[in-house]
Amino acid sequence: MVTKPAPFDKDEVVTPNRLRPKDAATLVLVRRERDGPRVLMGQRHGNMAFMANKYVFPGGRVDPGDQRILLGGDLRAHVADRLTKSANASRARGFALAAIRETFEEAGILIGERTDKLPRTRAPAWRKFFEHGIAPRLDVLEFIARAITPPNRTRRFDARFFMADADAIAHTLDARENDELLTPCWLTLAEARALDLPSITRVVLDEVEARLADGTDASRPVPFFRFQRGKSQVDFI
Repeated sequence: MVTKPAPFDKDEVVTPNRLRPKDAATLVLVRRERDGPRVLMGQRHGNMAFMANKYVFPGGRVDPGDQRILLGGDLRAHVADRLTKSANASRARGFALAAIRETFEEAGILIGERTDKLPRTRAPAWRKFFEHGIAPRLDVLEFIARAITPPNRTRRFDARFFMADADAIAHTLDARENDELLTPCWLTLAEARALDLPSITRVVLDEVEARLADGTDASRPVPFFRFQRGKSQVDFI
């Protein structure tokens, strides 16, 4: 365990309510180019109550429907093992599927593979996803970080960060604007660090860079950023 200054923004609006964090998931997509790796990011709207105008990775809250999707195969053993230290197997799958769904909703990118065997679902977002004849794939995801928003913030999330190679992209929709993420773009790590980023995003970028340098080292621990007894700390899963 390492105690250090929190990788969270100190200038966020605070509230006296100690809100319970909501489960969330984020996906860092990496595209390998001649000038180095690039990551997919986008800028949030200025009228958002949480992280307005910040550049972020696609992500958001886990929906109940994410746990009910049976397609996608299995998480890799070391990924499932780390996720299920704090959740059951169904919730662990839900985290990963939420990251894929949010990437589709916010960036128009579908992670998975084409298939004729698609399920029926009541979840509107997943219905739209399946309209493209694609099923998600969980075996392409790496679990790279977890972070809980500090107490007394206007929004609190218990976020799991995943990473995947751009080769896992099965389809990309035409460029469009939506209510959350504006103009998704592929950025070098240096370009990303020059933008207005949430503090936790900078820390996750460091983890992405370290993992790219390590290659496919499944034994690398997953950092878990949180506050305990009023102090920030980093544990490793």
